[in-house]
Amino acid sequence: MPVEVKLPQLGESTFEGTIGKWLKQPGDRVERFEPLVEIITDKVNVEMPAPFGGILKEILVPEGETKNVGTPIALMEVEEGAGVGVAPAAERHSAAPTSPAPSAAPTVAAGVPPPATAPREREAGARLSPLVRRLAEEHGMPLAEVERLTGTGTGGRVTKEDFLKYAEERKAGRVGAPAAAPVAAPAAGDQLMKLTPLRRTIAQRMAQSKREIPHAYGVIEVDMTEVVRWREAQKDEWRRRNGVNLTYTAFFVRAAAAALRAFSIVNSHWTEEGILLRGRVNIGVGVALEDGLTVPVIKDADQKNLVGVARELEDLGRRARENTLTLEDVQGGTFTITNPGVFGSIWSMPIILPGQAAILATDAIVKRPVVRDDAVAVRSIMHLGLSFDHRVFDGAVADQFLNHIKARLEGFRAADASVTDI
Repeated sequence: MPVEVKLPQLGESTFEGTIGKWLKQPGDRVERFEPLVEIITDKVNVEMPAPFGGILKEILVPEGETKNVGTPIALMEVEEGAGVGVAPAAERHSAAPTSPAPSAAPTVAAGVPPPATAPREREAGARLSPLVRRLAEEHGMPLAEVERLTGTGTGGRVTKEDFLKYAEERKAGRVGAPAAAPVAAPAAGDQLMKLTPLRRTIAQRMAQSKREIPHAYGVIEVDMTEVVRWREAQKDEWRRRNGVNLTYTAFFVRAAAAALRAFSIVNSHWTEEGILLRGRVNIGVGVALEDGLTVPVIKDADQKNLVGVARELEDLGRRARENTLTLEDVQGGTFTITNPGVFGSIWSMPIILPGQAAILATDAIVKRPVVRDDAVAVRSIMHLGLSFDHRVFDGAVADQFLNHIKARLEGFRAADASVTDI
């Protein structure tokens, strides 16, 4: 019995993925949960396990192609009674597979279903919905041309009405194709670096974020002297006792988690129906890779102590660099911390991840002279930078949120390292 394997949901704010590499070929036997295909998104490069066992019958989406969540990507032959239910035709994803499924047998849907959000909006997706893409194909119009239209939908999206109006005017000769941005001619010595799927997806998502989210910023100084002194004195013993390195990021995660509980509006997400306040504090932490950035998530960070956060940071960071993160590792983030300070940055304004309301940048800790009690002293100072969605909250909340983190870091005492609430 042929069964469709669909592209799974790759995160709350991720609505498409790129096929990186097929790990099995047609005719291969695949056991349930055995790695089937490598999928690339802006967040992670993961191996997708087979949702059931059987024989891989046909690959529907070749390597390098990007498809929407819920799109059939392969057909597998499974035995009758394998526990895979038949899905009504009306519930199947509208995107057609690259190759048609055989007509000799009924098609069965399996895997992860499409998200509840309708394709007409694709809240954190591209400017062109699957419907508009299909219309463009039917009219023989290049997607690049449609992308350049001025959309009237939310966040500048091109709606069905926008497309049909343009198509009618174009057919009547009243408009020409929107002018493409001029491209500089290559000069001697220039080299074109091809985009990796990860780099391309990051570019699309970051452009979408800046286009749709009105970014605002706040920056505050933090005196990290007490934290630095304690960590330098205790890091070797900490490693021996707990089996894990103690990074400054662990302090930042704990302080941010407490601030997110105190200011729940920061731990939220803008929707057209209202502001969605998240019930869990799941903090994504950016990890730099060779060709981009991935953001594994520390789930329920507000319920973990310093040791627990440090262990999870080390584990997620290692697996990110080894390319062994799972889908679960990158799903569900409600807030993000990026740490450009490890590369020497002293002032950063990061871009918000779609589906969240803010992102915190932790910059380099630098020794410099400051005034304390009318005297000049050398202290370890850093900047915390918050980029936030101005639709969700205003600067006063952003400053209070940053000051809450500042107070926890500057108020650190040695005894705090042994308790849950730092």
